[in-house]
Amino acid sequence: MRSVVVSIIQQAPIHLSLNESLEKALHYGNEAAKKGAQMIVFGETWLSGYPAWLDHCPDVALWDHEPVKEAFAKLYNSSISIPGPEIQKFQQLAKKKKIVICLGANEVRKTGKGNGTVYNALLTINADGQLVNHHRKLMPTYTEKMLYGQGDGKGLKSVDTEYGRVSGLICWEHWMPLSRQALHDSGEEIHVAVWPKVHEMHQVASRQYAFEGRCFVIAAGQMMRVKDVPDGLKLPDHLIGKPEEFLLNGGSCIIAPNGKFIMEPVFDREEILMAEINLDDIYKERMTLDVTGHYARDDVFDFKVKRKRKV
Repeated sequence: MRSVVVSIIQQAPIHLSLNESLEKALHYGNEAAKKGAQMIVFGETWLSGYPAWLDHCPDVALWDHEPVKEAFAKLYNSSISIPGPEIQKFQQLAKKKKIVICLGANEVRKTGKGNGTVYNALLTINADGQLVNHHRKLMPTYTEKMLYGQGDGKGLKSVDTEYGRVSGLICWEHWMPLSRQALHDSGEEIHVAVWPKVHEMHQVASRQYAFEGRCFVIAAGQMMRVKDVPDGLKLPDHLIGKPEEFLLNGGSCIIAPNGKFIMEPVFDREEILMAEINLDDIYKERMTLDVTGHYARDDVFDFKVKRKRKV
């Protein structure tokens, strides 16, 4: 039996504070490894926080609005570069603890072309400490376009790791049929789905992905409170005076290749979530559906992926 113990770190980062978030991530990564985790997942832009204020603060789309420009500057300054010292810390942790780490992060290029653009990135580090995949979200969703640049197809693939073949998508990339097919074609066994929060429709997307791809899905949600909204941004009336109310409340879950929950969604609490999966279950389910094999029609459809990095 090829079993893997997976963990989701459903803990809030220190919003837009890179050093404090890094310290917290490494702490909980160590704690999960002590509990026996072999693969550890952090949610969308965990380092250093998802900009949920885009969905709640009424003035964010005003042109030349100084509070939003200041919030963007904080987002930029709390983002990581790749390669860089922050990602090296995760590489060292992965190698020391013999764990695979999947990390959502805000990323910037600090030098050269495109060094004013932030990318929504998903990084996969193998148990030997090597960064084996670096994916940038293809299409920022709705208001995210004010903050993030478009990614590319370079990271749109599955990679071999110590504990199975791993792929990943970010948020609404799961509604892009060709993104899904690209990863299915690359032979995934474990799929990492990172979200701001895994509410009902995101559960639908995650379960559908598991069923379609006949793979395990690790769906990781974020935690964020009203008090984490950057200073200067106007709150809607229903959030004023409620600093501890959740804007993002987790919902992390783990789904089997038949689309059923192995671990039901967990909301409204911060913790290290753990579950064991058996990779042999994948191939039992592919008897009836294999969208890369007997349920594919290469004689009817042509499909290719351009895997060139933009910048």
